[in-house]
Amino acid sequence: MKQTVRYLYIGHDPISVWFRYALILFDVTTIVFFVATAHVPHGPGLVLASQLIGFLILLDFSARLWISKDRWKLLRQIYTLADIVVIMSLVLDPFLTGNLAFLRILRALRLIHSYHLLRDLRRDSSFFRTHEDAVIAAINLMVFVFATSTAVLVFFIPEDAQTPYIDALYFTMATLTTTGFGDITLSTPWGKLFSVFIMVVGVALFVRLAQAIFMPQKVRHKCPSCGLYRHDPDAVHCKHCGGTLRIETGGAS
Repeated sequence: MKQTVRYLYIGHDPISVWFRYALILFDVTTIVFFVATAHVPHGPGLVLASQLIGFLILLDFSARLWISKDRWKLLRQIYTLADIVVIMSLVLDPFLTGNLAFLRILRALRLIHSYHLLRDLRRDSSFFRTHEDAVIAAINLMVFVFATSTAVLVFFIPEDAQTPYIDALYFTMATLTTTGFGDITLSTPWGKLFSVFIMVVGVALFVRLAQAIFMPQKVRHKCPSCGLYRHDPDAVHCKHCGGTLRIETGGAS
């Protein structure tokens, strides 16, 4: 059984690759569910759905922990800690208040930062190999926007608002881009501090995305001589040591 699980999670065959892509699809689906139900009163149906998703995430977490060579290292990673928080918030959903619903969005932290997913994408997608920095920067910014919008929705948007999530997303984007229209504001001290947090972190992520888009694109390929792992897509020799590179390419450039 353990060999089968390890084969699915870290194997190189097409079955293993498609299994990992299916896990990513599951993650995307759960994130959509978390966002859509963050401000919705949880009746028996939503509670049951939350507990079922929590059980499936627990199975995934247990499998990764079971086959890990260094379990303590895995438990110290931020994405693993986020999974633990999400599992607890989902399994204990009937006993939690709605103010903890935003914790579930932490599941998005491991959407793209999976070593095996990155490895699969580098092998299967020439677009990802060429634009890896821009794609990851865009995912990081998207996760931040959705997470902070959900927190604003749960903590600061009135329950009687006509379009609560749109208002939260609108405030987050206006604050992140330092536009500051002022039609939606957080007047409490905690709201003001949270606005400062959005400005500082959001602007940094936005600048990182702009750099990844407009700077010359690089691909990841470790030089066998010096270890430099960022090169031009059509590089033949390493710019650091001059060693010969054998970067996989489709010949488009």
